[in-house]
Amino acid sequence: MRVNGRKKREPDREYHHGDLRRALVDAAAALASEKGLAGLSLREAARSAGVSHAAPYHHFKDKAALLAAVAEEGFIRFDALQRRALRSASRTPGARLRALGKAYIRFAIKNPHYFRVMFRKDLVGLEITPSLRKIAYQTFDRLFEAVGDCLESSSETEVMPLAISAWSLVHGLASLWLDGPLSNPEFGRNSIEAISDIAIGEIVKSITTR
Repeated sequence: MRVNGRKKREPDREYHHGDLRRALVDAAAALASEKGLAGLSLREAARSAGVSHAAPYHHFKDKAALLAAVAEEGFIRFDALQRRALRSASRTPGARLRALGKAYIRFAIKNPHYFRVMFRKDLVGLEITPSLRKIAYQTFDRLFEAVGDCLESSSETEVMPLAISAWSLVHGLASLWLDGPLSNPEFGRNSIEAISDIAIGEIVKSITTR
């Protein structure tokens, strides 16, 4: 706005302490997804959140710490979605594995700004905090357990290759849909839900019939 012909600086948005951190994390997630690592800085995150350029330093020492927080928030949301999916699934091992696969796709499509950051080693770098490591491993452990239940085995030698294969399938589908050729209208005649349901069904069948 202008006062006496001069532009008056708009006041910063007012946030409670916890709200400011969340606002910065959300802003950073969107910036990293839209512009990549080069387009993200603490100053840009502050500008996007509508606060002063010094505000982020109350919570994050540098960009790496901010991106680690973005990844952690993404895994927290993913963890919650996994839990809900398993509560709704039947108790059979195959149904639980299918539910986890579909939850992965659903999360990626609904939260692309977090999904694009969570698994990028170059974005998170060495700033992997204990809390981030814990929540990330927790989400993978559910997949490992579901695959193990299908195989009736807890042997890492037996379970791990198939767990990674299942993870790779859903991650690849989500990435192709978000950033690859599956986003092309030519493929859009089939929904990601329909495509993923077939693909997940095939890998569940493969694992459960071993």
